[in-house]
Amino acid sequence: MSTYDVARMRGDADAIFGAAVHAVDAEQCVKSFVSMDGNVLMIDGQGYDLGDFDRVVAVGAGKATPRMARALESVLGDRISTGLINTKYEHTEPLSHIETIECGHPVPDLPGVEGTNRILGLLEAADVRTLVICLLSGGGSAILPAPAEGISLEDKQETTRLLLSCGANIVELNAVRKHLSRVKGGGLARSAFPATVVALMLSDVIGDPLDVIASGPTVPDSSTYKTCSDIFSKYELTDSLPPSVAERLRLGLAGEVSDTPKPGD
Repeated sequence: MSTYDVARMRGDADAIFGAAVHAVDAEQCVKSFVSMDGNVLMIDGQGYDLGDFDRVVAVGAGKATPRMARALESVLGDRISTGLINTKYEHTEPLSHIETIECGHPVPDLPGVEGTNRILGLLEAADVRTLVICLLSGGGSAILPAPAEGISLEDKQETTRLLLSCGANIVELNAVRKHLSRVKGGGLARSAFPATVVALMLSDVIGDPLDVIASGPTVPDSSTYKTCSDIFSKYELTDSLPPSVAERLRLGLAGEVSDTPKPGD
């Protein structure tokens, strides 16, 4: 093989790599699905007449969410009334209308909790004339932490570490996360009710299950407390759980705390 052939193959490989990266760029992905037609926001062919809304609120979480937010700002500009997203440290992008909070991944931290609480504040102030656009990408599960009542951040951190260290897969890990959270597993959409909520998701999960991507903050949850109990048993973690997590699991199995929103909620 000649030096020319090697150089050509290297050039072809670089071009293929560049094209692949461009195709999955978060900013380009959003722009391919979101546009304006007069005063109508078009999202994957569905129209949202902005005249029907008093406010447009942008929220979200994930490692790619800042680039998604850049695309949204390029389409909506100052039509965005307010916005706040959480992302991993050193993953920010320059934004004009959407504030960014940097926080921990894959183990949640206090800035993540504080940012999520502020996001919940924006959603709880939403009404029927509010359009909420939620931007979600990989990492959103850790980056959008809101521990359920009675569970501390430290206990969520310890439970996350236990699952990561034993080899639990992302579906299993996120099933547990959803049941220790106020926002995951449909909780964010519930907080925003009665606003209109549109979620744009970049999937990092094989098969693209919507309730697993970022732990499904805006969609019904297919997992249950029984699912979590089976996961802890599978990896022999039941006796290692923080007491508050074990108590939450007990109450959930007994039906004494409500499960995550299911289809038809």
